[in-house]
Amino acid sequence: MRRPGIQMWTWTLCVFLKWLSVKQVLGEPQYMVAIPAVLEAGSETKFCASLLQPSRSVVMTVTLVSGEESTTLLNHTSSEEFHMCTQFKVPLVQNKVQKFQVEVRSGIFYSKQVRKVMIKVYQPMTFVQTDKPLYLPGQTGNLKLMIYDVVDISYIVHPDSMYDDANNNRIGQWLNETSNGKILQLSYSLNSEAHEGNYKITVSPGENEVGHDFKVEKYVLPKFDVKINSPDEVSIKQEEIKVEVCANKWFKTAGFPVSVNEGEVSFKLKMSPEMAPEVQVVAYAVLPSETVIANSADFSTEKFLSHKVSLEFSPSSAVPGEEVIMQVSADPDSLCGVSAVDQSVLIKEPGKSLNADQVKACLVSTSDSVFSGFISGHHTCISALIPSLGIPWHVANYNRLSTYTPPIITVRTFFPETWIWDLVEVGASGTKDVSLTVPDTITTWETEAFCLSSQGFGLAPLKKLTVFQPFFVELNLPYSIIRGEHFELKATIFNYLTSCIMISVTPAPSLDYTLTPLSGDQYTSCLCGNGRKTLSWTMVPSALGVVNVSVTAKAVASHASCDNEIVSVPDRGRIDVVTKSLIVKAEGIEMAKAHNWLFCPRGEALTEEIDIQLPENVIDGSARASVSVLGDILGRALQNLDGLLRMPYGCGEQNMALLAPNIYILQYLKNTQQLTPAISEKATNFLTSGYQRQLNYKHNDGAYSTFGSGPGNTWLTAFVLRSFTKAQTFIYIDPTKIKESKTWLKNKQRENGCFEQSGKLFNNRMKGGVSDEVTLTAYITAAFLEMNMSADSPVITKSLSCLKESISDLSNTYTTALLAYVFTLAGDMETRGHLLQHLDTVASKQGLFHWSQTAAETSASLSVEISSYVLLAKLSTSPTAEELGYSSGIVRWLTGQQNYYGGFSSTQDTVVALQALALYSTLVFSPQGSSTVTVQSPSGQLTFDVNQDNKLLYQEKTLQDTTGKYSLEVKGTACASVQISLHYNIPTPPDVTTLSVEVKPEADCNSESPRPKLTLKYSGKLDSTNMVILDIKMLSGFVPDSESLKRLKRALFVDRVEEKEDHVLMYIQQLPKDIPINHQLEIVQEIPVQNLKPAVVKIYDYYQPSDQAETEYIYPCVAGNSAQ
Repeated sequence: MRRPGIQMWTWTLCVFLKWLSVKQVLGEPQYMVAIPAVLEAGSETKFCASLLQPSRSVVMTVTLVSGEESTTLLNHTSSEEFHMCTQFKVPLVQNKVQKFQVEVRSGIFYSKQVRKVMIKVYQPMTFVQTDKPLYLPGQTGNLKLMIYDVVDISYIVHPDSMYDDANNNRIGQWLNETSNGKILQLSYSLNSEAHEGNYKITVSPGENEVGHDFKVEKYVLPKFDVKINSPDEVSIKQEEIKVEVCANKWFKTAGFPVSVNEGEVSFKLKMSPEMAPEVQVVAYAVLPSETVIANSADFSTEKFLSHKVSLEFSPSSAVPGEEVIMQVSADPDSLCGVSAVDQSVLIKEPGKSLNADQVKACLVSTSDSVFSGFISGHHTCISALIPSLGIPWHVANYNRLSTYTPPIITVRTFFPETWIWDLVEVGASGTKDVSLTVPDTITTWETEAFCLSSQGFGLAPLKKLTVFQPFFVELNLPYSIIRGEHFELKATIFNYLTSCIMISVTPAPSLDYTLTPLSGDQYTSCLCGNGRKTLSWTMVPSALGVVNVSVTAKAVASHASCDNEIVSVPDRGRIDVVTKSLIVKAEGIEMAKAHNWLFCPRGEALTEEIDIQLPENVIDGSARASVSVLGDILGRALQNLDGLLRMPYGCGEQNMALLAPNIYILQYLKNTQQLTPAISEKATNFLTSGYQRQLNYKHNDGAYSTFGSGPGNTWLTAFVLRSFTKAQTFIYIDPTKIKESKTWLKNKQRENGCFEQSGKLFNNRMKGGVSDEVTLTAYITAAFLEMNMSADSPVITKSLSCLKESISDLSNTYTTALLAYVFTLAGDMETRGHLLQHLDTVASKQGLFHWSQTAAETSASLSVEISSYVLLAKLSTSPTAEELGYSSGIVRWLTGQQNYYGGFSSTQDTVVALQALALYSTLVFSPQGSSTVTVQSPSGQLTFDVNQDNKLLYQEKTLQDTTGKYSLEVKGTACASVQISLHYNIPTPPDVTTLSVEVKPEADCNSESPRPKLTLKYSGKLDSTNMVILDIKMLSGFVPDSESLKRLKRALFVDRVEEKEDHVLMYIQQLPKDIPINHQLEIVQEIPVQNLKPAVVKIYDYYQPSDQAETEYIYPCVAGNSAQ
């Protein structure tokens, strides 16, 4: 027979219970004590004690022992049976194991039993909700965050948070964020090149971390996904079909004693909101054999919380574009987070909806609690009834038109995946009506709402708003065509009703094109249930540019019958309008020229004259001209932060060329107190996107390479390092990435202090001249010094020693300019003066100052970069008035080289030039002055005012005359940047440069898939080219074959292939001299186009775009065309 004492029983529940049992021996007392195995620090909890059949007075003492300290929880004397539960406060200690001690005395009987209990620190519930479970690269995600203290009914809304990409790179963080309400709402942008995979948001509410995952992938939303378990046969009279949907739930509970007389007992359990969504009943019994047995059972409860929340839409279903009222009801003064997501997203990633079970599982848990909106769960099926005839859409026959209501005209242009993502305050009334416009997607919007108040957390049942168009029209037209081509415009009307309707289809009139009907008299005709009809016109555009094409479909009343059925008119959605754009381009290739001036009057009038002429072979009607004025030389670049160059940005260096100018412009605006919230948001968004994209090219050792593969590139890593260090002022940059890159670069330093080149250089001049390790070392040293590394540090000291040994040879102007900048940053004024003196002797001084590599080589890109380094050398110390005057001559020359978008010729010249111009603008900035700019043309006069309120405003006006003499006059006391830009087309030139491209159609006229064969060739002086871009424009109505694109990506010398609008861009790392390289691309005709015009294929040197060649190709199998 066992001694009386404590018996332990454990169940895998939300809490673990210790059962302490006593057996009776020779009249000894029988007792039992139960306490949770895990106690919450600082909380109020209970333990329960039972005494059965005592023969004499018994003293029971229950003590909680912690080291040398002990707390008596119960000291009870009784000579009668009892069952009592005693509440006590758990000590407020960190996670710690303590002892729970039970002593029982009765006469000479004494029993003492000890068990260990864990005291854990309470963690508030962390609520993380994203608007969607998965995103496309380039999309913006939304996040709601709330820390809820269930004990105190209080909220914490400023935990530190961060998010990592699929490669565990930290790409963003939020620190010390606050909110006026109880819910913190944030957003995060994914760059267009974001890696696919699982991303993670980490929240740190105190010492612990909570994670929430979401996916990034290139997906296409499913139209619908229905899983039905139903009978094999359904009666035609049956009105409902039984299907199954899925949900998730679990819970914990407490216990009490029940007397049993005949082996069975019934009892009632009073339910409370705290018991939802499951009750677990645990029963134990002491048998006559003196054995304790126990068992438990789970019982589901209604899913409810004490804070009642409801969400309703009026009307309950809608058509696209309709106004609806969303009503949110909750406790007075509640703050509610509301979201509505396209059901297709959740079909694509099922099991991710917010539900009461998941929330309640956290609210009742005594361990660390986290609820992550859109988390996966274990699913069980519940039944739902769906009407077998679908959604009941009311229709009106002709005889009921007297109750006519104004039609809802739907012009469908808005197709979001997240419709609602907002915070709603219900106010003192507890109800808030929100007016909303339904998006144009035909779908079901799954809408959720959770609310917070002083009474606690509440969750509304999932509400669905179904958006349905009784019928709609769809247009099929190409992305672009060339003037002179024409095609068949098709409009297809789909009827989703079960009844017949009379449809009238009308295209909108336009002066930009002509439409010739091809469908006879069918433009008003019957369209019966679930049917479709296609109507056609021949479309001939007559205007260049973007042409909007609109077609209206209208359900009209009619006495005529369709298929022996009276036609009906929908109550809602009786008109549908679809508008699509078509780009009409001129023949040939587009050319652009920009004439720039920087005027800085000091009270006097400054004038300039220019005679604008077009080439003789200009394409008729393609020319257009404009004049733009800004009060700041960086304003044009600020206007086009995302497109300073009309070039692709698909590799690591090109991405940095997009990122870096944002830094210098932000620095300038901040230093001159011109940075507005709108500009800051725009520029920092670009920075964030560029930072995330650049991590695609990072290696594990901290280096970066042009396409993310192969050995790390020394020059590119230095470029990234200097840029990321500066960007830290404006956006989050993971400091470990900077440290890793810095360490990698230091390890590339040789004993002599020079740095070794690693990785392929896609520019033979190394961005303008880095052809040896001296120039590379100068670039890396400048990067370290711009990061504020001390000139006395061992790395800098050694590199400066390397550079000084090369100063005797100043034949390379690029290297000399870069060295002058380096020694300026290092504070070596003697060496700086020697280098600048030499540069002054080789400068071009025809009124303005600039430099070229050699007298024979006058590369525009290289001249801009060299001149910019000289400007940086002049200004990176405390410049004198004489140096500022000298610098103004460089600045006026540089601004004269800017393109229409504010950039220059290529990537590095744009980056260095804008860095230099930003520094100059900061030094000469004045918050005063105004000027008037007058532009006199052959046919009229234009006037612009520039002042301190609009100096960053981009002012542009169209010039009526594309040729002739123009005079410019600027009066006042403020600088003005003026540009006259000219755009026109010319026939594709037959000239052959060092680069050439030939195209042979190789088309099978029995197939609609031509296979142009492209032959690329380089015949210059070097052994190979820089990186070149092959730009293949698609023929009108054609698209590239996806499998053919995949094959191209694996082709010789091809590093990347991308589609951009109606172009295919190939990044080719090099072309060897005099060796033809062949590629083939298969294209597919989607829309037939008549009178098809040739498409242009262009090849150019990425770093020297003036080295280029163009050719044309055609599809010879179209009527009127022949092989060329």
